[in-house]
Amino acid sequence: MIAESRRADYDLYRQLTNANLPLQNTPMHDKVGKLIRRRLRGNTMKQDDPTRAGVMVSGLGNYGKTASVCSAGAVFESQWLGLHSYLNPGALPGTRDLHAPVVYVSTPVTATPKSLCASILGFFRAPTRKSTTLPELVRQVSDSLHDHGVKALILDDISRLRMHRADDQDVLDLLRAFMSLDVTLILTGVNIPGIGLLRKAKWNKKTRQWDLPPLESTRIHGLEITQTEHRFELIEIDRFRYTTPGQIQAFINHLEGIEQHLRLLNAEKGMLTGGTMPEYLMRRTDGVVGLLGRLLEDGAQEAMESGKELIDETLLDELVLRRDEPEQPPDEFVIPIDPPSVDKKSRQVKRRRNTVIDDNGPAAMNTG
Repeated sequence: MIAESRRADYDLYRQLTNANLPLQNTPMHDKVGKLIRRRLRGNTMKQDDPTRAGVMVSGLGNYGKTASVCSAGAVFESQWLGLHSYLNPGALPGTRDLHAPVVYVSTPVTATPKSLCASILGFFRAPTRKSTTLPELVRQVSDSLHDHGVKALILDDISRLRMHRADDQDVLDLLRAFMSLDVTLILTGVNIPGIGLLRKAKWNKKTRQWDLPPLESTRIHGLEITQTEHRFELIEIDRFRYTTPGQIQAFINHLEGIEQHLRLLNAEKGMLTGGTMPEYLMRRTDGVVGLLGRLLEDGAQEAMESGKELIDETLLDELVLRRDEPEQPPDEFVIPIDPPSVDKKSRQVKRRRNTVIDDNGPAAMNTG
């Protein structure tokens, strides 16, 4: 038994634990981590290659893109620091700089080359002036990446770029220039193939990946020249599936991992994996890992506040889970080639004339 004076502290500890469930290894997480580790391992060993290949991680909202990428970056950073005894191997004698092998930056909402450079410099708390020109900012970013021993630059929310804007095209050109600074670029965003960073792709339901159609230049010149596509490897992060035995087991293993870390007084083994609970959770969240975590975290809070101290279907039915994300991939709106013609006269509705303040003269007043 816990003393009444310590019960509030114990409940606070349980709330903190239930709200900060550890990131688990899922098939989607392992797929992203394997690619990032392979790319970073290869790029950090290169010596003569002037350009480092990058990685793009695409997927819909709440699919765990940022968490998977940051986890893989944290593993690489820990290994890199341990390999070099937590010292920057490129530091100059007599100087001491922050050694940051991995840098995480969010794409500015209104992205321009200057704002992107300012965001990267903000990671290092480097001072910037509004009067600084773009070449000076680029040089400052290049010096900062080199001085701090940066090997991986994670740029999140890259889907904020739109290729119909000139500034965003300049930002993409600047990112390609960063790839020659001995830095591996890792870009994450929602529906990257659909925003124009790569050629317009189509979703292949069989392979569950994006297929890039051939360019017009291939038919004319017999050679494809797309710098962005060839310099980046695109990976699509998926949600949990519940079709094959392997997919079902992977989902149940994930629920079992969450169950082990939940702190509820009446929780029993099989609380999330027994009976029809796996099918219920799959139906409520559609296998989206972010929505699943949010539902179970809210369920744990509700279980503690109500005194039930147990998560079941009855308790979760009371929680509203909003899903704004469409089924992957989103269907594109198709504009018909020959839209039906509409007669302008039929669209125009003739409005009656307002006669309230008309003066019809004495003749009209004498009638009647």
